[in-house]
Amino acid sequence: MRILRIKDVMKMVGLGRSTIYSKMNNGTFPLNKKLGVGARAAGWLESDIEIWINANFYN
Repeated sequence: MRILRIKDVMKMVGLGRSTIYSKMNNGTFPLNKKLGVGARAAGWLESDIEIWINANFYN
């Protein structure tokens, strides 16, 4: 299990930061997870991003 930060996610999916957060808000992109109690840092599971890429590649 690997945690990806926003810059890594942007490179993987080819979308900008604001587009990713917009898609998260409308439910069409995986939500990020907080990296610790009370932490401001957040990341995505690499497996969640890979699933999203595979599901959206043919759309």
